[in-house]
Order: sequence, then C-alpha cells, then structure tokens
Amino acid sequence: MKPPSASHRRSGFTLIELLLAMAILSMLLVALFTFIFSMGEIWGRGGEPRLFAQHVSASARHVESLLSRGAAALPGSDSTAEPFAVHSVRGPDGSSSDLLSFTLPEGDRLMSWPAAPLPDVACSLGLIPGRGLVLYWQSALETNPAGDPPRAVTLSPFVTNLEYLSYTEDTGTWRSELRLSKGPDGNWHLPDRIRLTYTHGALSAVREITLPARAAELPTN
Repeated sequence: MKPPSASHRRSGFTLIELLLAMAILSMLLVALFTFIFSMGEIWGRGGEPRLFAQHVSASARHVESLLSRGAAALPGSDSTAEPFAVHSVRGPDGSSSDLLSFTLPEGDRLMSWPAAPLPDVACSLGLIPGRGLVLYWQSALETNPAGDPPRAVTLSPFVTNLEYLSYTEDTGTWRSELRLSKGPDGNWHLPDRIRLTYTHGALSAVREITLPARAAELPTN
C-alpha cells in the first residue's frame, strides 16, 4: 500500500490553527458588539428629544383639529355666529375658571363613554398645574348637565403655560394674556391665537395655534 500523501495527512485543522481562528473570531465579535452598543448609546441619547418633539407636534395638531371642528357650523345653525365663547367651568378641585369653549357635534376620540357617544359636546380648554393641558367636556343631552361637573381628559401632560394672544390693529402688535378678559363693553374678549408652552426637563417648545373663523355649514345627510 502506498503511504498517505501530505494532502491526506492534513485533512483537518491543527490546534494552533483552531486557536488562531477562535482569536480572530473573538476580536471580530468584540468589535461588532462595541459598534452596536456605541450606536445604541448615540441613538438613545437623541431619543428623548426626538420623542418630545413628536409629542409636541401631535398634541398641537390635535388641539388645532379640535378648534377647527369646533368652528364648523352645525346643520341649521347660524353660519355667521361666533363659534367660540367663554364659559365658567368647574374644575376637579371644585373651583371655577373662565375658559375658552366651543361645541363638538360628535365628540372626540379621547372622550370615553360607557355607552353610545352623545352629540353636541360642550368643550373647554384649560390648564391644570401638574397635570397639563386638559379638555373639559360634557354633552348637552346628559341627564343633569347643569349640576354634574364636566369630565376632564389630558391632552398633553407637558403643557406648562397657556396664553391668549390678541392682535391690536391700532398699534400693529400682539397682546398676551394668561387669563381671558372682558372688553370695555363688558363682553368677553376672544383671542386670535393661543400659545402653548411645552416643558419636559431641559426640553421646551412653543406652539401657536390660530383660532379659525366660523366655517361653512356642514352638509346634512
């Protein structure tokens, strides 16, 4: 029989070759994990500002949508009437505040009803310290709307300031108020815009939302 050739004698890896391959593989894995963890750390550091900015945009769009729907005229109503008003609203602590109010014909997705949603929901925007921007709501068709306090749902826990902005044509300037006020004629002065200040730790953002004018009457089915 012929002796085995060199190629047959080296049919497998030597111990040194296995140890060398394992060392190279270990270095590659360490480099890969270091890269993944460093990228995760970089991504995580930017995650909080990014999530905060997304919340601010989504919250401001929701408030703008509420005001736009509140400005839509109900079927059969006066399309020239002012869609917004100032109502005295009782808060969770029993105190009352004069808040910017409007009516939503079909409510909103954040309004939780035990049964079928009721129409003609009276809504008011308010600020509760420590809780944020809230929407007070109550249907005109409830059993005792005058006696029962309205429900309150939080629109954003990060809103720390709510301002009412009015444009003065005589001076061409904007006036900012923390509370709604009455004019010389004794009627409530409705703002042209509202300004929301969002705060979360060192992060802050400001959004201004224009109050829309009365929209055209909604078509009936």
